[in-house]
Amino acid sequence: MQIYTNVVASAVAAAAMLATGEWGAVRGEVARYRSGTARYAATLLGIAVAWQAATLGMVRLITRASSLFANVTSTLGLPLVPILAVPLFGDRMTGIKVVAMLMAVWGFLSYVYQHYLDDRRVQDDAREKESSAPAGCKLCSREDGKPVDCAMPIRDSAVAEQGAPRV
Repeated sequence: MQIYTNVVASAVAAAAMLATGEWGAVRGEVARYRSGTARYAATLLGIAVAWQAATLGMVRLITRASSLFANVTSTLGLPLVPILAVPLFGDRMTGIKVVAMLMAVWGFLSYVYQHYLDDRRVQDDAREKESSAPAGCKLCSREDGKPVDCAMPIRDSAVAEQGAPRV
């Protein structure tokens, strides 16, 4: 399904290039490419395939985990591009790139910290429920010793005689 969206976007972009006359600039760009026409075409094909794989991977993450998690993982990958561009392409590391990378890392760490807080809150709630179960209550415990939520006050005297408090 995502492939159709990308095909339509590519068709619109190609139509716009033809309509504005920028298609002729591509021939000049190919001619200026130092490694030759074949490598230029291979580079474009590799970029197209890589973007398709990344897009499909994000869609898979959205369906398997959540859209928030997919967004966080793409945000985490954001600082990698400028870091790898410096040694691989000889790009300069500017202040704007550093600030953008720090903000991306900060966003990722905020996501991780929020998950830590949520997990801790769930664990605290579970411990609180364990400690609030009445001692010796036959209805509030299972045979394996794990507590069960007991939301029902006991009014039956026969059950109360078995160790549960009367209401």
